[in-house]
Order: sequence, then C-alpha cells, then structure tokens
Amino acid sequence: MYNLHAHTFLSDGDLLPSEVAVRYQDKGYTVIAITDHADYSNIKQVIKSIVEFCRRWPKDSHIKVLPGIELTHLPPEQFKPLASLARKKGIKIIVAHGETPVEPVAQNTNHLSLLANIDILAHPGLISDEDTKLAAKRGIFLEITSRHGHNQTNTHVIKQARKFGAKLILNHDSHSPQDIISPEQLIQLGKDCGLTQTEIDKIYQDVKTFLIKIEHS
Repeated sequence: MYNLHAHTFLSDGDLLPSEVAVRYQDKGYTVIAITDHADYSNIKQVIKSIVEFCRRWPKDSHIKVLPGIELTHLPPEQFKPLASLARKKGIKIIVAHGETPVEPVAQNTNHLSLLANIDILAHPGLISDEDTKLAAKRGIFLEITSRHGHNQTNTHVIKQARKFGAKLILNHDSHSPQDIISPEQLIQLGKDCGLTQTEIDKIYQDVKTFLIKIEHS
C-alpha cells in the first residue's frame, strides 16, 4: 500500500520525516513519498533535506520512503523550470498543487502544471475537459484526496477521469497524525466517492507500474 502525498515540518506539516514514515508503517503502508511544499524561496533547501533523508533511510525497513516535492501556489509559468530543477536534484515524485476550490490558486495552474514534468496533479478541483484530456495524454495522475476541503471535488474528478481515460491516484495529503488513515479507510473513501472495486484495483495497478518505473529511473 502507498501514499505519495505527505508533508513534514520541512514545510507545513507537524512531524519529522522519520515520524511520518514510522506512523505510515504502523498503519500498514509499504511505500510513501515525502512531498513538502516548495517554490523558488525554499526548493533547493527542501530538496536537499528530503533527498538526504531518503538516502539514509534504512534499506531493510518495512516501508520505502521516496523523495518528492509539491510545487505549490506558483505563478503557473514557473512549474516547468522548477519541475526540471527538482528532477535534476534527485526528486522522484513531483506533485503539483492543483486548483482546489478552498484556496486562491492562480488561474491556469492545472493547465500549465500538466505541461510540466510532474507526476501527480493534486486536488485539481473542477478540472476542465481540456485539462483532463491533457492529463490522460501525458499519463499524469489526478488525485482523489482524503484531505478536508480539497476532497469536495473528488466526485467531479472521478467523473472526468472516466470520461477521458485519465489515471487516478488515492492520496492522503497528510500534514498531521490524524490525517494518516489506514489503507482500508483510504479505499473506503474512494468507494464513498463513487469508485467501484474494479476501478480501485486498476488505480493500485497503475501506481504499482509507476513505482516500478521510477525505481529503475
């Protein structure tokens, strides 16, 4: 089981990366990504810390911790250069902070982030037909989230993904201990939003294939 969207006190989370990893392991997860928020003000420092932490995480641990980043509230034209920088510095999972309905996200964030080298468009809000098609074409995951507020548009995202064949991912977007729910609770969240068991199985297979790919990149 996986969660590829988690925050620590390197940005606005409550916990050390090590405690985040231990708490996810205790819930039964086997793979997580640390994806702290970043823009031009902090990206180099955050990447350095996350990559170093993941490099030193025990290889024989029951949970694998991948280095990630969430590019957050950027002027949309900055997604391409910052995604490129993150890749060069060793980041494996790049999340874009999408156009959630509960924050003042810049217009065209969804579109221009999908044109950058990202892996996941987080909480994409009322994503348009055009941008859903673009996500499908580029193989970028659209996030179904358990995060309060951001989860208001999960049902819309699922409908759009079905309509245009875009890939989905189930994520926590965790910031604090209470955000770390069990795999069973995360799956139930997906079902409560309208996903079938067949669709959930496909989501996990798509993510497994993706993780195998980045492991060898």
